[in-house]
Amino acid sequence: MSGLDGEVDPAEVRRVVATALEEDLRYGPDVTTQATVPAAATAVAELTPRVSGVVAGVGVARTVFDTVLAGDGYEVVSARADGSFLEAGEPALVVRGPVRGLLTAERTALNLLCHLSGVATVTAAWVRAVAGTGCAIRDSRKTLPGLRVLEKYAVRCGGGVNHRMGLGDAVLIKDNHVVAAGSVTEALRLAREKAAGLPCEVEVDDLDQLAETLHAGADEVLLDNFSPEDCERAVRLRDELSPKTRLEASGGLKLDDARRYAETGVDYLAVGALTHSAPALDIGMDLRST
Repeated sequence: MSGLDGEVDPAEVRRVVATALEEDLRYGPDVTTQATVPAAATAVAELTPRVSGVVAGVGVARTVFDTVLAGDGYEVVSARADGSFLEAGEPALVVRGPVRGLLTAERTALNLLCHLSGVATVTAAWVRAVAGTGCAIRDSRKTLPGLRVLEKYAVRCGGGVNHRMGLGDAVLIKDNHVVAAGSVTEALRLAREKAAGLPCEVEVDDLDQLAETLHAGADEVLLDNFSPEDCERAVRLRDELSPKTRLEASGGLKLDDARRYAETGVDYLAVGALTHSAPALDIGMDLRST
């Protein structure tokens, strides 16, 4: 494992890899490969981006090969650290081993590596867009089922930061919670009573709600669908009423507008698209003789 890989629980990686391999192998072994490739054939496999980007999931891809080729004498020739920027044609991972195993593992390894690298690459573009402003790019829970831990890891590889991992590690009071509780102030009071010790964030729709939330002392406030101009007003109000409260702009943000929002003084831009809409980074696997 290399780069940021140590930040991910190996058991979580193995769980994802086992599930992915089960999909490919539930009907039996790779019949095409077994029919066409001699059992003794060996080769070097290079997993290489066709376009430039930030790589994430090299350790995950290695786990796929570890699983499929366990005991078959395969070796890692080279591996780039997660979070590295690679130009097109620079291998992310090079392994040597039996061709049958390499080809059986190929699609699972690429599916995960391409997807996670796509998340990291998109995140890095957002991070570059706000560089120097002091504003961080943050993800959401809009993740693919079963892949949240790895997708949020890929966000970190791209230089972003993570919001809550689940429903139990932080409080996020949204409009429906406010309706159920009767008011922002009451919702926040109840959350602090029932979930003492957890950070509390409140979603607001306008500056009046923001003022109420700041008076109530929320740790963070999510500014939902605020314009840049309203974000500037929100920052001024925060600085006046509750300077320690962090502000997060959210709601359909676009990369072209990222810097404008960041320069308003908000602490975070919430970007669900980092995980729910990131295109896969085009990475292929090519064999060459040993």
